Formats: sequence, structure tokens, C-alpha cells
Amino acid sequence: MRRVLSVHFAPCALFVAGVLALVRAGSFSGRSDWGDVWPDRPEAALGVILTVIVCAVFLGLLAQPFQVRAVRVLEGYWDRWFVTARLAELLSRVQRRRQQALRRRAYGKGGGGAGKRVRAEARRRLAAYPPADVVMPTALGNALRAGELSAGERYGLTTLTSWPRIFLQVSDRMSEVLRSTRNALDTAVNLCWALLALVGTGGYALYDEPALWWWCGTGLVLAGGAYKGAVTAAQTYSGLMHVVYDLHRFDLLDALHYPLPTRADEEDTFAGISALFAGAERPDLPYAHLVDRDSDAQSCEGESA
Repeated sequence: MRRVLSVHFAPCALFVAGVLALVRAGSFSGRSDWGDVWPDRPEAALGVILTVIVCAVFLGLLAQPFQVRAVRVLEGYWDRWFVTARLAELLSRVQRRRQQALRRRAYGKGGGGAGKRVRAEARRRLAAYPPADVVMPTALGNALRAGELSAGERYGLTTLTSWPRIFLQVSDRMSEVLRSTRNALDTAVNLCWALLALVGTGGYALYDEPALWWWCGTGLVLAGGAYKGAVTAAQTYSGLMHVVYDLHRFDLLDALHYPLPTRADEEDTFAGISALFAGAERPDLPYAHLVDRDSDAQSCEGESA
């Protein structure tokens, strides 16, 4: 319920309330009269509130199946159309230049405490970037891709194919933190889209009233703030993905009934598991069922006794 309210209902309610305010003010048909926005009679005010709630619920239900697409568009997956593909290529070059500038700042020479702080901050920001050859056109895309391409790869696992499986093995506390962070990300993304849609609607309604163009300017500033919040949440989420693989990669092997590897065999074992997830042949590993492990443990206890 909390996710439904924050991720879907609140952004839709903001958009519906803004459009309804423009309609009641007469912005689409002439000069705006903001005194007519809020009704004088209590029953009329209740009708306005119910209209916002009903429309927001209906709009939220329509938009819910497109949540992944809403995030991916802001990430910069624009390769389906020629114009957006060219724009993505241009913005990716800008992101690569920023990455190179951060790398020079992070590993450059500088004396004093201020120089150390600058280098530390540059290294922190540099960690939010994926490898240069797969840089995305937007900051949100880079923040998420940095986790998608490095969280499991440190141990030989392909993150994109293993994440849906290892996510089901995490502890309750970790699951709650992951869901909370993902909800914050999706809420910020939806707020950004709602504000951008409201800016577009307001621009159409108020184009002939320059004195009210502050509406669109304020909406753009708020949309930028929501986008920045989405980037921050994405960076946190990517960091949590790394923690999940640090703590729960062996739980994935337990769930698959494969034996735990040694340190020397770990990367090869997980590489075979990743190949299995990608549809290749099964890894050359014996099954290690829980019953077998219990029997081995009991036999070891008997021998020690």
C-alpha cells in the first residue's frame, strides 16, 4: 500500500490537481482567474477532492504497467528512433568527457587538505560511472548501469541475469532496504514525469499570459530536483546491489543445490552459473542437496566424537 501511494498515486494526484486548477481558472479558454480555483461551498470542494482522487487512481492504474519503461527512458535507452539515437550518442560523449575530467581530478596531483578532499569527492563521483565503452547518456542511466555491470562481476556472476535470482535469497532486513530504496527511485522518476507533463500542459494553457510563465519555470525546477533525487536513489541502489552479492552470493548456490567453492574456484564456479542463466550448458558441478550436507555434518560429528 505504501508503494502504491508514494510511487503511483501521489505523482498522478499532483498532475491531476495541477490540470484541474488550470481548468477551473479558465486558463485554456482565456485569462486565468485563480480566485475560481478553490470552490466556495464545502460540497463543491468535496467534489473537487473526489475528482482528484478518482482521476489519480485511474491514471495510476493505467501507468503502473509502464513503470519500468518510465525509468528506462530517463536512463537514456533511446535507440529505437533515429533522432533520439543520435541525441543519445551526443549526450554519451558529453558523459565520457565528464568521466575523463573526474578521472584526471581524482588521480591528479594536488597539495594540502583541500586537494585531498577534491580528489576524494572526484573518486566518489567517478564510482557512479560504468566503464567508458558503455557509458549512458544520462546521469540516472550511468548510476544504475554502474551497479548492473559490476555488482556480481567481481565474483564471476553476470549481474543482469543473476540479480532476479539472488534478490530472492536476501535477508528480510536487506529486502526491506532494497524495496525502500527502489520505491524512492520510482517515486522520484514518476514525480519528474508528472511535473514535466504539468509543465507541458501549463505551457499550452498559459502561452498567452507571460505574467504566469513562472508556473512553467517552477515546474521545470521541481522536475530537475526530482530527477536529481532519482539519481541519488539510483546510486544508493547500485551500492546496495554490491552489498547483496558480498553477503548472499553463496545463498544463491545453496538455493541451486551446488556445492560451495573454495576461494581459488569461486570465480570459475560463478562463471559457470552465469552461463547456465544465459541459456548455455550446465556447469560441471555436482549437486549438493541439503540431506547430503546434513548427513556429512552428522558423520563428521560422529568421527569427532
